[in-house]
Amino acid sequence: MEVEAGKGVSRTDSSAELDDDGRIKRTGNVLTATTHVITVVVGAGVLALAWAMAQLGWIAGIAVLIIFACISIYTYNLIADCYRYPDPVNGKRNYTYMQAIQAYLGGKMHVLCGLIQYGKLAGITVGYTITTSTSLVAIKKAICFHEKGHEAYCKFSNNPYMMGFGMLQILMSQIPKFHQLTWLSTIAAVTSFGYTLIGSGLSLAVVISGKGEATRLFGNKVGPELSEADKVWRVFSALGNIALACSYASVVYDIMDTLKSYPPEYKQMRKANVLGIITMTILFLLCGGLGYAAFGDHTPGNILTGFGFYEPFWLVSLGNVCILIHMIGAYQVLAQPLFRIIEMGANITWPRSDFINKEYSTKLGSLTFSFNLFRLIWRTIYVMVATIIAMAMPFFNEFLALLGAVGFWPLIIFFPIQMHIAQKHIKPSSLKWCMLQLLSFACFLVSFVVIVGSIRGISQNIKKYKLFRYKQ
Repeated sequence: MEVEAGKGVSRTDSSAELDDDGRIKRTGNVLTATTHVITVVVGAGVLALAWAMAQLGWIAGIAVLIIFACISIYTYNLIADCYRYPDPVNGKRNYTYMQAIQAYLGGKMHVLCGLIQYGKLAGITVGYTITTSTSLVAIKKAICFHEKGHEAYCKFSNNPYMMGFGMLQILMSQIPKFHQLTWLSTIAAVTSFGYTLIGSGLSLAVVISGKGEATRLFGNKVGPELSEADKVWRVFSALGNIALACSYASVVYDIMDTLKSYPPEYKQMRKANVLGIITMTILFLLCGGLGYAAFGDHTPGNILTGFGFYEPFWLVSLGNVCILIHMIGAYQVLAQPLFRIIEMGANITWPRSDFINKEYSTKLGSLTFSFNLFRLIWRTIYVMVATIIAMAMPFFNEFLALLGAVGFWPLIIFFPIQMHIAQKHIKPSSLKWCMLQLLSFACFLVSFVVIVGSIRGISQNIKKYKLFRYKQ
């Protein structure tokens, strides 16, 4: 099958309806876009928000969650408005965040955006490999504790589980295009509700039984077990957990590129942003609040994998199975934009290469599918490298927190605001311009303190592990 370079439209499919850019007509809608948003933002990190709530307390914890949700809705709507250039309805499509930055801001801004965006995506795939293995080990530990008692030695290597997850992702990564992930994203979104509700339900059961720990309005109290310095660092880390929990800027345009042309894509995405972030915030408040109410000052970093609960062991295990299924889908939703930008670059650089561009059709039983040699080889190598890094450095989550902190301010705050200013021709020093810059500066400070906290965490943990010998 001959494929038109750069457009992904089969020449033999000339009878198909096409969109304004010559590609096969998109069929996505608000519901599918919302599903993608939920899949990305409601990750296993939601189970760590109880710990964040414990550091901040009820007042600051709830306030920070709501404030960041409101900021996210506003800035993601600004990103959605810039999907087309210069007019949001009839302008030329920007297929990637980088293209939008180049169209509206020009210069070298898009290069900086690309380095941050795709570096973060690469880091997240490594982090998801670690998260998956942690959940699989937690299932094995739950069974071990159930059979041998809570004081038993139940530690296992993460490496076999990382290798198994990597092999599965090699197969999943051969899905050629983002819009073909809707079914996988839907399953992942459903399972995210599953483990969130299991964690919240187990916490609620502890509270109802009267076994909940004491909580405070202002979080963990400074005392013999917690110095003032540690309290400050924990608050910084908690702010980072909450601020970074609603990060999906790297895939916004990939989601928008699945939407049908009418109503205008930016209007559909605005609705999806609101629905997705409101859903996210409700789940965050539910899981974080109930987890804190159950464990108080002793809230674990993750209420399922950190064994805040031992029984019923089958329900704890089921929650971790849901995390596993969600990670399978979320890995692909976040990896596909990275795959796409590399393959677009290769297509532009070598437009006549059969190795880069030619699709081969084959049959497997009753199934017919196509594969591309470049896609097969490079995606396989990428997943293998990401898996090896995860096995070598299971403390990579500390680096992931650093990548997230570095990406939070430019991707979610700075670039959207600057594009909005350029799009709407907002005059410098006007009231709106000043308010936008004030918002940007405040979020920069948050990002800065999280970066400092992440570097401190790396320095404390980097000497604790031996390559490929970590047991959990």
